[in-house]
Amino acid sequence: MSKKFIATALFTALVAATTAQAESQVKSTTGGLPGYEVIKAPDSVQKLERVKQTLVAPPNVPEHTLDHPAAPRIVEIEMFIEEKEIEVEPGVFMWAFTFNGSVPGPLVVVHEGDYVELKLKNLSKNQLVHNIDFHASTGALGAGELTHVAPGEEVVVRWKAIKPGVHIYHCAPGGAMIPWHVVHGMNGAIVVIPKDGLKDKNGNKLTYDKAIYIGEQDFYIPKDEKGAYKRYSSPSLSFADDKKVMDGLIPTHIVFGERKGAYTGDNAPTSKVGETLMIYHSQANRQSYPHLIGGHGEYVWERGNLADAPAQDLESWVIAAGSAGAAMYTFKQPGTYVYLSHNLIEAVNLGALAQIKVDGKWNNDLMEQTVAPHKVEEKK
Repeated sequence: MSKKFIATALFTALVAATTAQAESQVKSTTGGLPGYEVIKAPDSVQKLERVKQTLVAPPNVPEHTLDHPAAPRIVEIEMFIEEKEIEVEPGVFMWAFTFNGSVPGPLVVVHEGDYVELKLKNLSKNQLVHNIDFHASTGALGAGELTHVAPGEEVVVRWKAIKPGVHIYHCAPGGAMIPWHVVHGMNGAIVVIPKDGLKDKNGNKLTYDKAIYIGEQDFYIPKDEKGAYKRYSSPSLSFADDKKVMDGLIPTHIVFGERKGAYTGDNAPTSKVGETLMIYHSQANRQSYPHLIGGHGEYVWERGNLADAPAQDLESWVIAAGSAGAAMYTFKQPGTYVYLSHNLIEAVNLGALAQIKVDGKWNNDLMEQTVAPHKVEEKK
């Protein structure tokens, strides 16, 4: 019996089990979790203002304000699920599972007290059942049990954003499919802005001029007996090989975005001297150690707890596995800054870095080369 046949059979069995699980979970006429008595949402919810948020591909973030709205709103968002092949580095390919076609999925921004209403569509060309687990939401499996969709289906779920902060979301269809989907790019983040906005340790208001979103990924791409990366014609054919690499817990790539160098060169985010930048950073599966070379985390929320006072003036910080954080910095000098995970092996060798291009005037008071490199005679 061929390895290809065995892998396909295993994959088919897992998909069938996931589909059956999904079908048993979503047969609900009350809108709540099947098997439990349901308390209906207040009628007043339907009278709230509805606003539609236009989602954008990372590292960009949707338009938003830090000022709290006068009343809670229903924030409507739409996402489609697409399974597609991506090129992680030249000549290295992987089947990605994506929200809105991007790795990571788009950043969502709402305010504490808002309702998030998501329409989630699984494109008919896909092979797999998918769902979404919002770490920011309240309820068993983070809406995961209410959002299973097979190819060609869509579902709508609404939840109340009562926990401020930066949180991840990811696909969690069940069993071995959970880590497989997550490390194939099916994750993103949502910001729930606190009612009182952002404040420092003294209670002073904090604001930023611009924000970017870094969704860090760890990929586990199989190699053949000669050490060359393998390529597959469909997701089902890669599952068994993928799992072997994943179970070894050693990533082949750790990248910001979907590939090495995704946010460098012409694709690097931009800023300018005097501008305050907020960097939202997520890692759905492993720890990360962000550092801005030549800058600092002037205000840092390592665990994404935006309602709390931030740590100040950190040289590097930690994003825990399965979470998101935020760091704010006002640029003082121009140049091309490198933002990376300060496990330097992961950054330089595996790809966990980005660039930020900053325009402006150089200030010699902050840094100056007082003597240019020159040859010296060594005493014998």
